Formats: sequence, C-alpha cells, structure tokens
Amino acid sequence: MTKNEVIVLAGGCFWCTEAVFNRLRGVVEVQSGYANGHQPQPTYEQVCTGSTGHAEAVRLVFDPALISLREVLEIFFASHDPTTLNRQGNDVGTQYRSGIYWSEPQQRDVAEQLLCQIGQDKLFGVPVVTELQPLTSFWPAEAYHRDYYAHHPEQGYCAMVIAPKLDKFRKTFARYLKD
Repeated sequence: MTKNEVIVLAGGCFWCTEAVFNRLRGVVEVQSGYANGHQPQPTYEQVCTGSTGHAEAVRLVFDPALISLREVLEIFFASHDPTTLNRQGNDVGTQYRSGIYWSEPQQRDVAEQLLCQIGQDKLFGVPVVTELQPLTSFWPAEAYHRDYYAHHPEQGYCAMVIAPKLDKFRKTFARYLKD
C-alpha cells in the first residue's frame, strides 16, 4: 500500500488554490493556511499586512498511487502565474508569492527538475519566480476560509477570479478530475 504524501504549495490566494486541488483525483485533503513565516499562529489579518513572512498556501495530502508529485506540480504551475513576484492578479504582497515547500528531499528533487525543464523550455516566456524551500512551518487558516469557494461561489472574488480559473482547470485537466 502506498503511503500518502504531503506538500505545501503557495499560488497566491489560498481560496483559488484550494478550489483547484479540492477537485483533483488522488488528493485526499486540502487545508488552507500560512507557510514559512516567522510568527507563530498568525491570523489572516496579520498575514495580510505582509509583516509575518508567511505565504498564503495549501497543505495537500495526496495519494502518489493515483497522482504523482510531478503531476500535482504541473497542475500547480498551470493554475497560477509563477512569473510574478509577490502577486497574483490584483492580490499584491509577499503573502501572495509562488512557492513550493517540501517536506522530503525527493520532493525537492522533483520540483527542481520540473523548474529546470520549465526554464529550459521557456514555458512562460519569462523567468519563473517560484521559491523552492523546505517547509519550516504551516499554520492552518481560520475555519471560515475552509472550502471558501464552495460556500461562497457568488461572492465577487469567487465569481470573477476563482470561477474562470476553475473553468480553465476543468478543460485543461479533465482527466484528473474526481468522479
């Protein structure tokens, strides 16, 4: 039996990232939170100031027998803009940076190989600024962030930003969708 893996990904607003990965076959759990900052147990309001050092991120638990880490990372890169430093669209600040936070050395190796390939292939036309670091901390976000899109699809940000992102995801990665 294959052991589940855990990786933390920051792709801007965690509502968007969570909404994508909640639909992915092989993903067992998605938890929004705050990664790799210096303040213990930060609040959303504190992280939004940009002063805590945290990135809005999701902690993914996935079954590598159903989806590989490389596939998870390919979907991650396709679901946000990894070329903009400390921003995703109108969300600006260090908390919206692109990041891969690994907990096992082999995860780092897979991410490094993919980042190298993306750079060689000039996939985005400009350099990728995704940081690749060991996971030093992850603090779960407040309960009201959990499944935010599912609970608030008509909210402005959800309707204007997340819904189009999910439409693109469904078209591009239909083979990975949960049944």
